[in-house]
Amino acid sequence: MPKMDMIQALNSALDVMMTRDPDVLVFGEDVGYFGGVFRVTDGLQKKHGLKRCFDTPISEGGIIATAIGMGAYGLRPVAEIQFADYILPAFDQLVSEAARLRYRSGGEFWAPITVRSPYGGGIFGGQTHSQSPEAIFAHVTGLKTVIPSNPYDAKGLLIASIEDDDPVIFLEPKRIYNGPFDGHHDRALKTWAESPGSDVPEGHYTVPLGKAAVVREGREATVLAYGTMVHVAKSGIEESGVDAELIDLRSIVPLDIDTIVASVKKTGRCVILHEASRFGGFGGELSALLQERCFYHLKSPIGRVAGWDTPYPHAFEWDYFPGPARLAAALKRVMED
Repeated sequence: MPKMDMIQALNSALDVMMTRDPDVLVFGEDVGYFGGVFRVTDGLQKKHGLKRCFDTPISEGGIIATAIGMGAYGLRPVAEIQFADYILPAFDQLVSEAARLRYRSGGEFWAPITVRSPYGGGIFGGQTHSQSPEAIFAHVTGLKTVIPSNPYDAKGLLIASIEDDDPVIFLEPKRIYNGPFDGHHDRALKTWAESPGSDVPEGHYTVPLGKAAVVREGREATVLAYGTMVHVAKSGIEESGVDAELIDLRSIVPLDIDTIVASVKKTGRCVILHEASRFGGFGGELSALLQERCFYHLKSPIGRVAGWDTPYPHAFEWDYFPGPARLAAALKRVMED
């Protein structure tokens, strides 16, 4: 089985689906001849042609509006927004049109579109290339939101997203495109070659949407994470000395609440970790869901570790980034309560 990094795995997913289904096409800013700013679409235009993989103007609203129209007519477009920070000009199209099309048409039309976008920090992108907007989309009924943490999941989840008949926001943690990142920026970079999740089949397979993965089993606490934070969580758990169970959500909508609840009922403690700002972040929804379902099993208040409530600072990237030390401290707090 070949070893792939996340870029190669995503490229393979797109190639597999474009080969299998002539209704799948890829478009966005610089995705064609250039192969994408992170090279996820490299070689697709050459292999599948200008009509199946093409460049668009810098118009996020136009990109998504075009995708919605294509989807309503039976195609399965995969639109790329070059950075998730720039998806907001397309927000009205996603919320008012894509997410509502099936409902407002009484099931006569729908929007089987996939919107890919790199997100998150850790690359010194500053406030306009580092944001984590996942909670905004999770709030919108009719949209699915998917976030992989390793190459194997990235390919399987992307194929599942493309095959899904509902609109999917597919957020790609750009900090781990080339290798896992444990939050220690002062250590040597790691590649995916020797890491779990880098064994990626060449052909078609899917990872189901709405099914979390138990990355590490534990008895004393539960850590919930997704994307880059899964790897930060591994490091933080080791540094804390707490026997914590780690769950990779994989998708936040749909959410695998059953796996989460089973873990928290077993451990009695929970810490939620995400890179987005804390206030109004998806961690708040997770906390509320667990409070409703696990109240009598909780031994301490649910902890949350997240980005600060400020624009992502370029000069103070690692003060903002919720690293393993902050998670370790949170785990020790829930154990003391």
